[in-house]
Amino acid sequence: MRNHASFSLNRDAHDPPKSPFWFAAFRDEHGRRVRKSTKTTDRAEATKIAEAWAELARDAREGSLTETRCREKVSSFRDMIARMYRSATGSELAFQTCRGYINDWLENVKTDVDASTFRSYEMIVTGFLDYLGARADKQIEDITPGDIRKWRDGLKSRGLSATTVNGHLKVVRIPFKRAHDLGHIPVNVCGPKAVGNVRDDAEDTQKDVFTSEQLGQLLDAAPTEDWRGLILCGYFTGMRLSDCAELRWGSVDMGKQILTVKTRKTGTKVVIPIHERLLAWLRKQTRGIERAPVFPTLAGVDTGGRQGLSTAFKRIMKQAKIKGRILREKSGAGRSRSSLTFHSLRYSFNSALANAGVPQEIRQKLTGHASVEMNRHYTRHEIETLRDAVGKL
Repeated sequence: MRNHASFSLNRDAHDPPKSPFWFAAFRDEHGRRVRKSTKTTDRAEATKIAEAWAELARDAREGSLTETRCREKVSSFRDMIARMYRSATGSELAFQTCRGYINDWLENVKTDVDASTFRSYEMIVTGFLDYLGARADKQIEDITPGDIRKWRDGLKSRGLSATTVNGHLKVVRIPFKRAHDLGHIPVNVCGPKAVGNVRDDAEDTQKDVFTSEQLGQLLDAAPTEDWRGLILCGYFTGMRLSDCAELRWGSVDMGKQILTVKTRKTGTKVVIPIHERLLAWLRKQTRGIERAPVFPTLAGVDTGGRQGLSTAFKRIMKQAKIKGRILREKSGAGRSRSSLTFHSLRYSFNSALANAGVPQEIRQKLTGHASVEMNRHYTRHEIETLRDAVGKL
């Protein structure tokens, strides 16, 4: 059996003493003799603390110190630390399990996000806790970057796309960052430096745009009037699917012929002139008041999932005989990824403006993009526009 590392305990030698606590003397990880306050006046507790310091320092000197060993020591001292805190302050020091903390966070965030975002958060963090199994009932500070990386890699191995995996990781990062900011954990074990995103294995991830001819095909294939309006809204405003589907009549000013919308993703307020094609469709509808949805049969429907709006749009594309390039083949639980989706309408809007000579700063205002780089990412120049540019040389 291994001998305990040597240490000694002593009091402050000053007269009168400058500190009431016991001091531990031992050799640190570099072999230097050090003396540290145990911050307790209880000799038994001071002995446990000094012994732990000395043992961990010895393991470090011998090259046998492991993360597991350190966490075992941390766990063994929680009760003692709680007693010390209670004795010093009269208050209880609460330790939270990973499951308890994340569920509390989920409950608190419920009022801060819309219903569809909350359902997405709930699905992702529940899956994460299910993956952790019994470890989810450990203290939150016991969760390691390795735990999160294995969960991340497990999602990737199931065939989920890099975009989906990184989206899941982005959600799980939120409660861990909050736990770190509030001091519940000393290190953010889910931060980008600890757990990086996975790389997209698709050779070409660039989205394509819909032509004006394809727009006509989509409108002809639309199964309902609401879907016709939604497609027109996506193409002529460049708004994201969720923003289009949740558009309210209070955001529509028919007199000034503008839409005023606060985007869900970034919270950016954008003012968009209503194109005559969309305006004509709106005038045919029965106008509701303020919070009444412009597309009542589509409002409140999730964008993702098999019954979501994105999947429904794929069916419309199929009916219209429009097929995008396959950016990523179906694999495992993952889905194939196409270069044409409803989001391509946003690319189409931005690219059509660019090809018509609309300046980049105006395009950025209309789309609500936070940066020039992001707006450029959404721009696809037609070959004739590029040819004209070369012709100016």
